[in-house]
Amino acid sequence: MKCEVCGNDYDKAFTVLVGDEQHTFDSFECAIHALAPTCGHCGCHVVGHGFEQDGIVYCCAHCAERTGAAGPTERLDHAEREAKICDSAVTEASRESFSASDLPACR
Repeated sequence: MKCEVCGNDYDKAFTVLVGDEQHTFDSFECAIHALAPTCGHCGCHVVGHGFEQDGIVYCCAHCAERTGAAGPTERLDHAEREAKICDSAVTEASRESFSASDLPACR
């Protein structure tokens, strides 16, 4: 399948469904380039949850504050995010693959 961003014809391409629209990409990099929102202040692609105020997405609280956004809300609470990440199977697999001195920083 052909990537809609770079045109690469790749046997491991994948599709992403957004609403009723289907998109085909050969890498997460191309998917991010095409689909991730951009920060309302610095213009970078917002890959994480980001912050939002009045329908404008920001990559971080700093950028939201720089535009004068009053009380931007984070898309996911820090504690909730940390709990989800730390409890994930991926984290458990990481713990098993690192020596005791190299464990990830999760509590």
